[in-house]
Amino acid sequence: MITCKSYVGGQWRSGTGTPAILVDASTEEPIAEVDATGVDMAAALAHGREVGGPALRALSFAERGALLKALSGAIYEHREELIDLSRTNAGCTRGDAKFDIDGATGTLAAYASFGRKLGDRGFLSDGDGLQLGRTARFWGQHIRVPRHGVGVHINAFNFPAWGQMEKVACALLAGVPVIEKPGTSTALVAWRVAEIVVESGILPEGAFQFICGSAGDLLDHMRAQDTLAFTGSSGTGAKLRGHANLIAHNVPVNLECDSLNSAVLGADVDASSETFDLFLQNVVQDMTQKTGQKCTAVRRIFVPADRVEEVSAELVAALGRIVVGLPSERESRMGPLASAAQFADVRAGIDQLLQSSTALTGGSAPLRDKGFFLAPTLLLAKDADADVFHSDEVFGPVASVLPYSGEASEAIRLVNRGGGGLVSSLYSNDASWAEEVVQGIAPWHGRVWVANDRMASQSLPPGMVLPNMIHGGPGRAGGGEELGGVRGLAFYQQRVAVQGFKGTIHSAFGESAPE
Repeated sequence: MITCKSYVGGQWRSGTGTPAILVDASTEEPIAEVDATGVDMAAALAHGREVGGPALRALSFAERGALLKALSGAIYEHREELIDLSRTNAGCTRGDAKFDIDGATGTLAAYASFGRKLGDRGFLSDGDGLQLGRTARFWGQHIRVPRHGVGVHINAFNFPAWGQMEKVACALLAGVPVIEKPGTSTALVAWRVAEIVVESGILPEGAFQFICGSAGDLLDHMRAQDTLAFTGSSGTGAKLRGHANLIAHNVPVNLECDSLNSAVLGADVDASSETFDLFLQNVVQDMTQKTGQKCTAVRRIFVPADRVEEVSAELVAALGRIVVGLPSERESRMGPLASAAQFADVRAGIDQLLQSSTALTGGSAPLRDKGFFLAPTLLLAKDADADVFHSDEVFGPVASVLPYSGEASEAIRLVNRGGGGLVSSLYSNDASWAEEVVQGIAPWHGRVWVANDRMASQSLPPGMVLPNMIHGGPGRAGGGEELGGVRGLAFYQQRVAVQGFKGTIHSAFGESAPE
């Protein structure tokens, strides 16, 4: 049994309470325990503010970027070990484990390159300077400087490596130390990544701390210069945003929450086209990759009503070729859900959806006596307007086909009923239809991904989160933004207007920040 400890104040610390037990998602055998009871959260925050923050702020963007590059390399050296842990603790196939681990190292490397381009300063100029007086002598310039606090990150269970490192990359490049708190059920992978970070000795003391177990009273000790970034359910996100201490100190909060992501097939798309093939490929991948436990996974599939039978048959056939099995078996393309709680939630969610739909394939029945295995499940809505399809996210290998007229106006209305999303994908060679739908759904989404025959062979899938474009969305998706290249640094920085003599202001703080 592995004991996953917390790293705070420059030391690894065991909890003093009753530990939570982590299990092998395929066999349900205990493999590790986690507990953060007794960890002094106030001291951890103080250590980050007083030791980690000054050390990072003393470095330029280029120097911080060099740290991230070295960190990416250190984690990559342990790639095979981390893949094996992901198979065991998170139930990942080799492909899914690589998706997580390589996402972590790739994002660190991307932010390292951003740091190199930002150069030898430790702050950013924000836009052009402005003449404020009768002459140019009185001048103003906006700049962004690192906040003098700690970035507290509460991460989700589904991407224990990537989810952790994408937040780390932004904060450290901005010059802000971090405290990472992983999702408990897959904390073994996150803990091993944390061990690698600490053992590497790459980061300044206090720049990186790690809480393995309950966050306890951590939020009670946060102050105005600190920031909180959370990935998880909208219910938990709402509780965090409403935390009395965070409100009292006006602590900035970034939420990345539930999202009923859509794939919309245009009425013009011919079954023989590259766009149609890409639609099938992307929907099946987003339903089954990471066993559907992915914030960008497709949950609602909008298909013109006169083509529902044809399209559904194609999707069922493609899903039937997905081999569900032990992550260690080479032929397996989808493993188990990550935990017993997740397994129970997804089964209950399928049964709820089935009250308003028909199962085309799959269902809530377990596939094995042991482990958290379910089949990919495709449902056909009896009524595309039924509330359940637009209000309840089933976080597993589950999606529903929703018939619609094919008109842009109806696509817009139904997609937006999701209340705000991370990404919606559109498939059409009709440029005017696509433009109308994009403009109609854009206010409710963080990303809109548009496919046609001309880009089909060269596109990355809509479920792929890229470090140089924002990841987030409004409404039920949390209203926050992560990544986005240099834009991602803004959450950890204070924008301030500096005003005075142009010669002084311009020479010290001028020049616009790179995009």
